[in-house]
Amino acid sequence: MPDQDPLSGITGADRARFVRESMPSAGLFGGVNWRVSPDPFALDDSIADEIESMGRILLQFYRAVNLLYRRSVDGRSPGWVARWLDMGKPQSLIEFQRSHAFKNETPRVIRPDILLTSKGICITELDSVPGGIGLTAWLNQTYSQLPPDSNLAILGGQDGMVRGFDSIFVDSPAVHVVVSRESEMYRPEMEWLCRQLGSRFTVRDTRFLDFQNGDSVYRFFELFDLSQVESAAKILDLASNGAVFLTPPPKPIFEEKMLFALFWNRNLRSFWRQELGEGFMSRLEKWIPYTWLMDPAPMPPQAAIPGGLDLTDWNQLKALSQKERDLILKISGFSEKAWGARGVYLGSDLSTPEWSAAVDAALRDFETSPHVLQRFLKPAQVASRWYDFSRQAMVDMPGRARLCPYYFVSGQGDRARPALGGVLATVVPADKKIVHGMSEAILAPCARSVPSPTKSATKLL
Repeated sequence: MPDQDPLSGITGADRARFVRESMPSAGLFGGVNWRVSPDPFALDDSIADEIESMGRILLQFYRAVNLLYRRSVDGRSPGWVARWLDMGKPQSLIEFQRSHAFKNETPRVIRPDILLTSKGICITELDSVPGGIGLTAWLNQTYSQLPPDSNLAILGGQDGMVRGFDSIFVDSPAVHVVVSRESEMYRPEMEWLCRQLGSRFTVRDTRFLDFQNGDSVYRFFELFDLSQVESAAKILDLASNGAVFLTPPPKPIFEEKMLFALFWNRNLRSFWRQELGEGFMSRLEKWIPYTWLMDPAPMPPQAAIPGGLDLTDWNQLKALSQKERDLILKISGFSEKAWGARGVYLGSDLSTPEWSAAVDAALRDFETSPHVLQRFLKPAQVASRWYDFSRQAMVDMPGRARLCPYYFVSGQGDRARPALGGVLATVVPADKKIVHGMSEAILAPCARSVPSPTKSATKLL
């Protein structure tokens, strides 16, 4: 890429400086910095189209998950589904999840984690309590204020994230964003977002109790952390009685990574086909890597674990060679290790003793902290660049990218619809095996690329 944009006459360095100088004085992430790119992360039409159509498919998947769990509880679907999803949860939370008040509720913010691979996009997991909402809103706003590039259109537009978050709470006189101590690093971004939305929106700490009838609460804390949230009991009581609207709902099924294992379970194929339809199901099969729940229950001697593993016992994972271990092992949910890059093990990156220890722990902890195993599809290399402010130089960086679209669901019941607010790109140096936020990563908004003779999108290398 040329350093100077011929349309505007400003350099890439000028653009990067503008981005950094636009940073709110309080920052966006507590104590976390990233590399600044002068450019949005460009996506070609086919990937942008897939992402823009993905929200309605994921919302239908969530609805199907909710129905599957309810049917399992009622005995109309296999009982092991509810047993798996309830493992390790306190009985009080299971009762909230099954209560009439939250019967049909699904998360109002849907965020998949997407890797760009040589075979297309790969959804590694879904996050129903995601960080990055305020950050992505700020990135979209800030990069939209740069001199326009006729070849790029930021996905969601300048204010799509702000409008999307606002649309969830259209009927509420006051919206309280309750941020736990565990999620404290995300407080600055949510405070910035609430300032954009006006006095109706306020960030609260976990001791705030002055909720009024008709208010809404945005739960920025994971359900495993309820004991550390002093206001949790009151919030749950008010929400279950209809006095306040709470989202995400207190339903730990939506914080479990084993949902993808359920999707691939052959015993449930007819259910998914009926509830998703052939079209949506085939799209999800294309996007979701094969995932297993590591249930240590013994199998018949002639049985084998499906999905191409060709194993008859999970302990046989330990004997796989490093080349055969292109597998990710991670905690399914309801744990302080179930978010970020914590509790994630890449088999091909570990020694045999390290991998064996991870497998043993997953099998040992099944009843309290179930783990999932997932095919690892290596992210493709992409071209990117960032500005080194210390050296005052532009740096080209071959990298690997994760995309995080944010879909905001507004409306009630069957009339609820998801809207794409924006897409956050995290690009790490190509030698990194797992893509996640780090000081060496570039964070930028995604934009649709419009081909031209002189410019092209960020390309797979």
